[in-house]
Amino acid sequence: MKHLLLPVLLFISIGCLQGQDNSRLTGNLQTNGNFFIKDSAIGASGTPQYDNLKFGAESWLNLNYSNWGFDMGLRFDLFSNSNLLNPNGGVFVGKGIGRWYIHKEIDKFDFSGGYIYDQIGSGIIFRAYEERSLLIDNALYGLKVGYNFDENWKVRAFAGQEKRQFSTYAANVRGMVLEGFVKPDSSKNFTLAPGVGVVSRAFDKETADRIANTLGTYPLPERFDLKYNTYAATLFNTLTAGDFTWFFEGAIKSPDVLNDAANVAGNNAGSEIQGKLYSGTGHTIYTSMAYATRKFGITLEGKRTKDFSFRNDPFVVGVQGPLNFLPPMARQNTYRLTTRFSPATQELGEQAVQLDIRYSINKNLSLNVNVSEIQDLDNTELYREITPEFAYKYKRKWQLIGGLQVLKYNIEVYQGKKGYVDAVTPYGEWLYKFTPRKSLRVEAQYLNTEQEFGSWVFGLAELAWAPHWLLYVSDMYKIKHPNPETEDAEKVKYDGLHYPTVGLVYTQKANRFEVAYVKQVEGINCSGGICRFEPTFSGFRVKINSSF
Repeated sequence: MKHLLLPVLLFISIGCLQGQDNSRLTGNLQTNGNFFIKDSAIGASGTPQYDNLKFGAESWLNLNYSNWGFDMGLRFDLFSNSNLLNPNGGVFVGKGIGRWYIHKEIDKFDFSGGYIYDQIGSGIIFRAYEERSLLIDNALYGLKVGYNFDENWKVRAFAGQEKRQFSTYAANVRGMVLEGFVKPDSSKNFTLAPGVGVVSRAFDKETADRIANTLGTYPLPERFDLKYNTYAATLFNTLTAGDFTWFFEGAIKSPDVLNDAANVAGNNAGSEIQGKLYSGTGHTIYTSMAYATRKFGITLEGKRTKDFSFRNDPFVVGVQGPLNFLPPMARQNTYRLTTRFSPATQELGEQAVQLDIRYSINKNLSLNVNVSEIQDLDNTELYREITPEFAYKYKRKWQLIGGLQVLKYNIEVYQGKKGYVDAVTPYGEWLYKFTPRKSLRVEAQYLNTEQEFGSWVFGLAELAWAPHWLLYVSDMYKIKHPNPETEDAEKVKYDGLHYPTVGLVYTQKANRFEVAYVKQVEGINCSGGICRFEPTFSGFRVKINSSF
């Protein structure tokens, strides 16, 4: 209760300030509701949601207030039988203040207190962020101060503990970063944006005791000295020269307790998995080079990671509990079947390269080719994708997008199943505008593979009446295998099944309401390169988004 006293008093005072000049109050509401309907044929059963509860929801109400140079915020979170924290049958119930903060600038100083979102560089050593679709909220509960030396150079420091739902992890986190901007010659388009940062994490005694007790069960050659403090440092820079941009970041980490828990992507989010603990120093090197003109663009990325799992608690694996964020190295696909086999970043070891080339032949036709290759540190292939794509626009009347995804996916590493998946997925999208306010969008996709569950087809039709209505209908169908009696049951267990979805969206200014009947097959769900396994879903979904 005492943790709520300050934010509550903060917003009580807002009522007294509303009459002041230059004050501003904004906010937004997001609500998701799931009505679970049992369907044993597709595997949607056997969890509390399907068997007993039948309903689950989560809501976030956010308020922001500005006046007299102060920025303040308060967010109320509600989880009612939610399956976001643990999609594999877990039930999360909770309510309370999910976030509050206050920020003020005084001359060259600025400070923030409460729950803070921030990152250093690309996030390799520290990133406090939120991703609601996966129930990630790694806000830093603490204090951040900054000082501007001039308009080009700034230093900031922070300290606190990272958020864990309605509590915090016990580990103490502190860090500092210096960032700048350099333009050597004002007559030329050449700039540098260098930076250097350091972060420290200190285990609490309870976590250290748990680690020590676990190590006590290991054979003597596998034991190691526990260090309470782990340090990470990074050096990064963005160079811009005309149409060319080069970003580079290199980071190192002192000895840390690492958890070699197999199948991290498939583990229950937020669960504590007893894996194999070991000690190791870590490093990550990431670079991105891009050249872009009006008609041509090319981007080349590379990354090498070794033992760079940096967590509040080594026993908590999956999407919960990381202090940092490792940039993903695969194409961020958007179509239903091209996202079915998405690679989760491997914190303990991967090396990857990605190439993206775009070329506009004319104002109507453009081409794109994306190639990505991910291996472990022993050169074992984890993921390979080649995706050529084109987009053709005919005046302002219609647009056609087509592509072909060819991939190889190490499903043993990413999902704990055996072997590899080799898949070829052609896809197409057609958008036709009847009038400036009325349009029809159609998708068609076919995933061809002999592994995992076998081949699928997917179709979607979306009719939009701007500015208010959107109606969509889709179906994902498992193609029947010709000889199910002689084939692997894993490939045929969903033969001939349909996964239909029908949804209606209504938008009124800054308010959006959506209701849909959904059947969804199990698979990997990714957002921003963070992936986890989610089971089959059957039922209704309701979403409300409102800003004011």
